[in-house]
Amino acid sequence: MHENPGISGTAAVRPAPRVRKRLLPTLGDARNSIRDALRDAGLAPGGDQPPLILVACSGGPDSLALAEAASFFSRRGDYRVGAVVVDHGLQEGSAAVAERTRQKLEAMGLAPVLVRQVTVPTSGMGPEAAARTVRYAALDAAVEELHADAVLLGHTLDDQAEQVLLGLMRGSGTRSLAGMPAVRGKYLRPFLGLRREATLEICEHAGLDPWHDPSNRDSAYARSRVRTEVLPFLEEKLGPGIAEALFRSSRILSADADYLDEKAARTFEKLRLDPPAGSGAEGAELLLPEAPLRDLPAALRQRVLALAALALGGAQPSYERLAAVESLLRRTGSAGPVQLVGKVSVYRQPRGKAVHHGGSSYGNLVFRKKSST
Repeated sequence: MHENPGISGTAAVRPAPRVRKRLLPTLGDARNSIRDALRDAGLAPGGDQPPLILVACSGGPDSLALAEAASFFSRRGDYRVGAVVVDHGLQEGSAAVAERTRQKLEAMGLAPVLVRQVTVPTSGMGPEAAARTVRYAALDAAVEELHADAVLLGHTLDDQAEQVLLGLMRGSGTRSLAGMPAVRGKYLRPFLGLRREATLEICEHAGLDPWHDPSNRDSAYARSRVRTEVLPFLEEKLGPGIAEALFRSSRILSADADYLDEKAARTFEKLRLDPPAGSGAEGAELLLPEAPLRDLPAALRQRVLALAALALGGAQPSYERLAAVESLLRRTGSAGPVQLVGKVSVYRQPRGKAVHHGGSSYGNLVFRKKSST
């Protein structure tokens, strides 16, 4: 009797089955959030040349977790996934942080990974706004250079809750209280429904060592005070769930703001009048008829007035400035002008008087921007 060479004794020796690592539930949620955001943006996976997605990564837990979740789609071949690391140069050792972040991203399989150094201006605006402005300029340049289809940002539900509270502190309107949009052009925020704790858990699970920005705990910044003092205080005094409630409010207000903004844009284009021939020698002008403006609901009227200022190159007027413009419609006081940011003035043309070098415009509000020359 011949012994089977593949059998030792009476039983075959088989290799032990490979143990698959259990998928972390929060990582699965993160991947699903990215997939849904890309699908909603109309970016279909696969193809001969899959869409190029860039992750904006600071090296912090939120953006590192975002990169880790996005790398899954790169490995599957659904999308090409790269990253951009922006070094603001605001802290000692920032270049080393950016380099370590680049190495981590490349180890995930992301390509290309760009590191961009920027200079944050120290005058003209607050430090947070200045850093945000140059950061987005660097990201915009990377999108153009690489012909990227989308940029993923790592803002979480907690960031959104902080944004809503900051809007409340400023006394802002619906659009500001709606918080950060989930989509703005090519910028997508797939993690707005995820808590910050989830990103920390993903980083720990993946063996990543995120950088923790010390400015996030610097009480000199309003956002840091909201994060470290205000929200924890509200949770302590009012009970858990404050961040989630603020996030839900932002979703509701975002839908309301989208509807009102769209309706206001159509109304503005319908009401907008060109100035009489020969007017505007010293700048640009446009007219809005007073009677239809008075008939509008306040929410629409204020938006239409703001759109008129923006159409001339001005800035978004404050609530107080819009209230001053509305007082012209009541025709009980001064005929103006009301000065708005961006060298835009608004006035009510008295009966029989003409717009600058033009015909009578009685019954209209005149918006005028002075020429810079």
